[in-house]
Amino acid sequence: MFSDLDLHESLHKALEKMNFSQPTPVQEAVIPVALTGVDLQVSAETGSGKTAAYVLPALQHLLRNPAPDTATRCLVLVPTRELAQQVFKDCQLLAQCTSIKAEAVTGGASFNEQKALIRKNPEILIGTPGRLLEHVQKKSIELKDLDILVLDEADRMLDMGFREDVLAIVAACNSKRQTLLLSATLRHDGIGRIAGHILQTPHIVDLGSAKEQHSSIVQQIIIADDLTHKEQLCTWLLAHEKYGKVLIFSNTREHADKLASLLRYHKQRVASLHGDMQQDERTRVMNLFRSGAVKVLVATDLAARGLDVKGVDLVINFAMARSGDEYVHRIGRTGRAGEQGLAISLIAPQEWNLMSGIERYLGLSFERRVIKELPARFQGPKKKKIARKDRDKKNSAPAERGQQPKFKERHRYKKNIGKRRKPADKADTGGGPGKGIERSIDKGGDVKERPAVPEGFLPLTRK
Repeated sequence: MFSDLDLHESLHKALEKMNFSQPTPVQEAVIPVALTGVDLQVSAETGSGKTAAYVLPALQHLLRNPAPDTATRCLVLVPTRELAQQVFKDCQLLAQCTSIKAEAVTGGASFNEQKALIRKNPEILIGTPGRLLEHVQKKSIELKDLDILVLDEADRMLDMGFREDVLAIVAACNSKRQTLLLSATLRHDGIGRIAGHILQTPHIVDLGSAKEQHSSIVQQIIIADDLTHKEQLCTWLLAHEKYGKVLIFSNTREHADKLASLLRYHKQRVASLHGDMQQDERTRVMNLFRSGAVKVLVATDLAARGLDVKGVDLVINFAMARSGDEYVHRIGRTGRAGEQGLAISLIAPQEWNLMSGIERYLGLSFERRVIKELPARFQGPKKKKIARKDRDKKNSAPAERGQQPKFKERHRYKKNIGKRRKPADKADTGGGPGKGIERSIDKGGDVKERPAVPEGFLPLTRK
């Protein structure tokens, strides 16, 4: 119970207003350790309550150790603007009974307006690496008073190429700080390397493998022949599956818009979300999706992180994720907080190997599903069958078949046919110089001897 945790009374009051009584497993594992001030490296599934797991200890530290004349004391780095807004809202709710202020600093907004907000010294600052680094370089933000640094969805920031930006921001922070690194997986190649740079003897919390994390999500694949077949399958699923909200993932911005237009033609309440959109438009789309005015959201991997929308019952991978980690984050938009979810991936022939690789990486086997009304001609790669006698013959050694090994007939032997040969004493003879004996190996592998052809004579050859 949250009442058993050593938290400030104002935080307990906020939790009661939010109807939070029982902490999630990640909150039970992280909050008590984070309250001691040690560094943490946390791996837990998306939708498990990681945000509250680090925000509550940060608020507790700020309430127990007030410092009104300092700059920002808690910095949260996240990969996307949508996740920054989500964390910002969670901070406001958890701090609603306190005087602690939080602000979000992301791209797509006025730099000067953000600069004015930072000058007010909010205790908690949430932002994306690109815009925060810009503030650091222009010296509009002070991080020397920082007590707590949080890297949320650290693997995603590495995937998006923010490694150097993150390390530059870390270098500008107070070295005597507490650092928390959170991700949905600890198996990411870059996590260990960046953790070694920013964490000091961290406490590690690893709440299970990706397979165990998503036990509440049914994961299916449907084979498709081509892009048109995928569009037909997607339309059929939206017409026949039961859902509250659907999130469809596409790998390209262009196709996200195209697919949204197609589904809109089929009378679906749909919108698209991708990085080419202005921030105001992205915010408007997310508000429509959260309110239920839009039931279907077609998005790129921009939406794979940070979208905590209630009622997402179905995730469709129109295009398969490019990696196992990205697949984990995509399907994590459903089945959140103990709810049941369904994730369906449409697999074209060229995606078969990618799908198989993700199965091996996650250590699971996707459930195969067939839509009888829209069957696929492609049923997976065909294995070549070899007749038993041919297989036995192929696997047996040449000696076991009673054959002599074949000798390669070189081109230079053929082109010298009919030409004058060297004298016997200069020829390459088996008996040595002047012996007049030539040795050769026939096609059967037998050694034959014959007198060398005297100088000036041509050997008999058959054309």
